Amino acid sequence: MGLVMGADAFEITINCVKLVLVFLIMVQAVPILVWLERRGSGFIQNRFGPNRVGPLGLMQLLADAVKFLTKEEFSPKAATKLLFYAAPVFALIPGTLGFAAIPMAPALKWGSYTFPIQGYEIGVGIVFILGVSSLAAYTILMAGWGSGNKFALMGALRASAQTISYELALGLSIVGVILMYGTFNLTDMINAQQGTLSFQAFGHTVASPYIPNWGIVYQPLAAILFFASTFAESNRLPFDLAEGEAELVAGFHTEYGGFKMLLFFIGEYGHMLVASGLMATFFLGGYNIPWTTVEGVYQWCLSTTGNADTASAMSSLLHFGMYFFKLAIFLWIFIWVRWTLPRFRYDQLMDLGWKTMLPWALANTILSAIVIFVVSYAW
Repeated sequence: MGLVMGADAFEITINCVKLVLVFLIMVQAVPILVWLERRGSGFIQNRFGPNRVGPLGLMQLLADAVKFLTKEEFSPKAATKLLFYAAPVFALIPGTLGFAAIPMAPALKWGSYTFPIQGYEIGVGIVFILGVSSLAAYTILMAGWGSGNKFALMGALRASAQTISYELALGLSIVGVILMYGTFNLTDMINAQQGTLSFQAFGHTVASPYIPNWGIVYQPLAAILFFASTFAESNRLPFDLAEGEAELVAGFHTEYGGFKMLLFFIGEYGHMLVASGLMATFFLGGYNIPWTTVEGVYQWCLSTTGNADTASAMSSLLHFGMYFFKLAIFLWIFIWVRWTLPRFRYDQLMDLGWKTMLPWALANTILSAIVIFVVSYAW
């Protein structure tokens, strides 16, 4: 399935600009998240956090940028130069490609044009995102092997083994979601979660005006398994065994500093953004505003503005804000967990992935298939 960039020069230009904007959103979110992580951890641990450089320490981000860009360029004598320098660059790619494929708002309709509010629209969105996200294991191995350092190599082996192990539980946990919605398309999944709780069972309609029609209501176990797996996929505490400072100095980061280290940071936070975006998409209705529908919001905007183009833009903006509000909730949980839970031992990490989460994900898939068959069967 090919990507269609547009029918004329204007549409092609707008779609190219969208790609750049999605990348900038990801890159610009990183310093804000770093500041929030430092500030949040300060409050969690009953200390100040950054508070010297600028109001509330906000200028610390600029100071960090200057530090990263002006550090001495260094590469180990034993390093494989091509792999050593390529790894930080490739670390950006999986997160960026995955984040750009997630719909952030309903398509903006302006005159005869329709612009999806995402980098690009792919019919099998979830397959594509899981595919490109799994490429992160290669960048970690490139960094570990290319550094020519035994600590870096050990950290890379740990990280890649961890990533591969938890990908199984992560992939299986969303099979139930795919079965329930009957599609791989993320926009179709979001559209299926509009309004309030309503579904067909045994020939009857079950409905509630108080509960949003979100995936987490139907798949609570899948939501827990998926979110826990994303911590391991992102190498975040309590799963950051690849960076175990007490054993591995800094893992696959050991020989990296300056701008190259910054690229790894952006890649890690990029995976957090993808994970949070997918959690919102699968389980919290994506960009849907609770208890309403996309059409309902558009009609309200139309009655307020009186212009179809302006109403469409206003509706997209409101849904975009809701999407990022949900995204922010999950990003904060990533930060909160990092400064709350201790790091696992490596054997505990592997046991949890293979002996606990994988069987539960498999059980959830089988149970979901049985329930969907029984409930939808024409009795």
